Amino acid sequence: MRVPEAEFTSYYGRPVLKPPVWHWDIGGYLFTGGLAAGASLLAAGGQLTGRPALRRAGRVTALAGVTASTAFLIHDLGRPARFHHMLRVAKLTSPMSVGTWILAAFGPAAGVAAVAEAASLLPARGLPGLARRVLPPVGQAAGLAAAVTAPALATYTAVLLADTAVPSWHEAYRELPFLFAGSALASGAGVGLIAAPPEQAAPARRMAVTGAALELAAAHRMETRLGIVSEPYHSGRPGRLLSAARALTAAGAVGALVGYRSRLVSAISGAALLAGSVATRFGVFYAGVASARDPKYTVVPQRERLERRRQAAAGTPD
Repeated sequence: MRVPEAEFTSYYGRPVLKPPVWHWDIGGYLFTGGLAAGASLLAAGGQLTGRPALRRAGRVTALAGVTASTAFLIHDLGRPARFHHMLRVAKLTSPMSVGTWILAAFGPAAGVAAVAEAASLLPARGLPGLARRVLPPVGQAAGLAAAVTAPALATYTAVLLADTAVPSWHEAYRELPFLFAGSALASGAGVGLIAAPPEQAAPARRMAVTGAALELAAAHRMETRLGIVSEPYHSGRPGRLLSAARALTAAGAVGALVGYRSRLVSAISGAALLAGSVATRFGVFYAGVASARDPKYTVVPQRERLERRRQAAAGTPD
């Protein structure tokens, strides 16, 4: 007879791992930051290929997205001064510190690029006339600067999540950056498909297919590679959100390809891509929270690692 192995559930009635104190606003922060990054890349593509409707939609959305993302972050921090205080130092080993500086660099560039879109509304004479002539080239430079910063904005939140002890985030450190990058591209493409006429939306369609493929591939690998830690990604509320995200993203990519002549089909496809990106970000967020609340996602992988070390030590000659 053997005593059953203990089921470790807590330390003196306390959870094994303290769940994240973040709320829904961090899910919004993840989505809007990715949307801003994807829209900025879309705007740069429209700028470089001479598609004004695509450029305009991307610039305005990038500014709205980074503004909302900053607001969500400040709301979670509790006091606006805390965001300012984080800019007093730059700590490369802290994803939150690096992310704050990325937002601080991206935001002004995206803002100048968006303001430049209003240059044509200014009077042609006097000081407003000078601004009318200066803003377009300044906006072009600012738009490209924002696009250069966009990949870091799209992926640093994945590093931020993976740097925690939350099992389903930490173990997915290889896939999360690719998942978030694909989601950012898909959401940015969705904006282009909604706002631009079909004759200007070719870059958005290519961006939609690329982003959807990257997101779906990363999601599949994340849900199959992680073993028991992948369970929260396909069960409960996170599982429903991520299942919806896969369906919406795939449908949006297909619609972007087959509806290249129809404004209505393109707009519906863009909306599906945006909805899929929202579901992806919130699904990942809630999956991590669920994995932190259940002790088995912390204890079982620890036991498996310990067993592998024992087997490796037993097979190594003295």
